Amino acid sequence: MLSVVIPVYNEEDGLAALFDRLYPALDALGLRYEVIFINDGSRDRSPGILAEQFKRRPDVTRVILFNGNFGQHRAILAGFAHCRGERIVTLDADLQNPPEDIATLLAKMDEGHDYVGSIRRMRQDAAWRRWASKAMNGLRAKLTRINITDQGCMLRAYSRDIVSLINQCGEMNTFIPALAYQFARNPAEVVVGHEERFAGESKYSLYSLIRLNFDLVTSFSVVPLQWFSLLGMAISAGAGLLVLLLLGRRLIIGPEEGGLFTLFAIAFFLIGLALFGIGLIGEYVGRIYSEVRQRPRYVISTVLEQRE
Repeated sequence: MLSVVIPVYNEEDGLAALFDRLYPALDALGLRYEVIFINDGSRDRSPGILAEQFKRRPDVTRVILFNGNFGQHRAILAGFAHCRGERIVTLDADLQNPPEDIATLLAKMDEGHDYVGSIRRMRQDAAWRRWASKAMNGLRAKLTRINITDQGCMLRAYSRDIVSLINQCGEMNTFIPALAYQFARNPAEVVVGHEERFAGESKYSLYSLIRLNFDLVTSFSVVPLQWFSLLGMAISAGAGLLVLLLLGRRLIIGPEEGGLFTLFAIAFFLIGLALFGIGLIGEYVGRIYSEVRQRPRYVISTVLEQRE
């Protein structure tokens, strides 16, 4: 009835604590469930710890081992491809989202919602991450029609229909919560807890977060290209008016000296704008290039599971 999908990357120090809280919380639900761990190319003892946990609870535990690091969202996609539950919950392995809140998401689904997102209560992240997240939430809301209050929280619940539709998508780079929101007929959100990491540190650097948000924006909207086109049209019109103004001054006042640095400033501004536009187009072209190569999104080396 329930599948819990958990991507794991270098989490050896916190896995024991995760097991101690996760399984009792799921047992208390009184449902048939499975937990799917996806090891995303960890370089520490995480694969061995997951294998030991599979031996302890083979009836409800499945482990997918990647042969490299493919990223959190591709790990979740692998979990979606292998899960068997009617309801699927995604959860990070760092214990920042309490496993006990899974019951809150399922209770919301009982009200008839096919996708339930989450909003972190009193986030325990650094100030710069909270500010950056808020800024990107606002930008994403303007660029797309996806209304997700807290896009960075991966504690989310999906119906089997939503996961089946996601599995039909063959995109190399995507953002799963936004994709699910587009497919959902009756989405909802709930407030969940947020704690400090039990051990280790975040695997997302500033660069990784920027890349993730590029995936979100470029995968679900062409508005940036449209805005840039409008900006180019406005600048062209302004440049035409400036030419007419300078021509009129030349005819009325005659030759003038000065204004060299102003022209330099305008030229540098236009050059920077052109480079920004080339980079923006490059982001879209790069994603097209990734898609047309049709390489596998991930490579699985081993699956540990108890076959029925």
